[in-house]
Amino acid sequence: MKPKVWVFVEQEEGKAHPVSWELLGKARELAEALSGEVEALVLGQGVELIAKEAITYGAERVYMIDDPVLEYYRNETYAHGVIKLCEKYRPEILLLGATTMGRDLAGSIATALETGLTADVTGLEIDPETKNLIMTRPAFGGNIMASILCPDHRPQMSTVRPRTFPLPEKDETRQGEIVREDLGLSENEVKVKRVGFIPKEKTVNLEYADVVVSGGRGLGGPEGFKLLRELAELLDGEVGASRAVVDAGWIDYEYQVGQTGKTVRPRVYIACGISGAIQHRVGMQNSDLIIAVNTDPEAPIFRIADLGIVGDLYEVLPELIEAIKKEKSYEQ
Repeated sequence: MKPKVWVFVEQEEGKAHPVSWELLGKARELAEALSGEVEALVLGQGVELIAKEAITYGAERVYMIDDPVLEYYRNETYAHGVIKLCEKYRPEILLLGATTMGRDLAGSIATALETGLTADVTGLEIDPETKNLIMTRPAFGGNIMASILCPDHRPQMSTVRPRTFPLPEKDETRQGEIVREDLGLSENEVKVKRVGFIPKEKTVNLEYADVVVSGGRGLGGPEGFKLLRELAELLDGEVGASRAVVDAGWIDYEYQVGQTGKTVRPRVYIACGISGAIQHRVGMQNSDLIIAVNTDPEAPIFRIADLGIVGDLYEVLPELIEAIKKEKSYEQ
């Protein structure tokens, strides 16, 4: 039997989280190294279209549990379904997104299956000799990178941050199999009931922004983010930050980019007053175009920047903002 590399497809209200498709792309590489198969798990109510979409992103087979009990996410119901599938089909690897849902769900699954779980990984590869999964993640506050193995238990499990891996190309002509399974759990057996839902207003969409304007210690203080926000709004982008300014309390954690923050892959990343420590670079180095503004010509950020500007950001950014405003008014 071929080794199975599984991806849990996270969905909410009939829409899949993009990290699921990113993981399917990486799962294809892992499966090729194992001479195995890429398979996906889709749980929910009315999710057949998502199961079919998983095939277009590379799944050869999709295990689907479509049940009213799975209408909305609860750890108990979703963990029950995934554990049941794992015990029946015995995957070699199981990958989930390091999202709120994925982090919550992965721990329950790993505990029940008595296997290991590596959280928030930034790298995955197959050891050519042992065929074990090498899971790489930051450790000790992002100061080192640790490679973790789970040689004695299966499945080998990881949660992976959104935008860690590129989105694979969608192929509508790709063919695959959908295997329908029963949940085997009635609503009366579920201990947790949802009595209401208050959605949290999402203010930051860093992971999937096309443009990110980030600030570091070079801003001098929290008031510097006003300038960054103005530039980000002109470019239809989002504001980001280094860990140093988050730790200093200049801006909330949800804006942090880096090993202990969010991983981004924008078309344009503008680093303003950021020195470029490795902890920060890991979270943004795969951006298509990196522009750095810093007064220190020896700042590490310039080593990975496509365009570097040695200068005071309070002189450079206002000029850039005015140039963009003129360009926009000319276009109108």
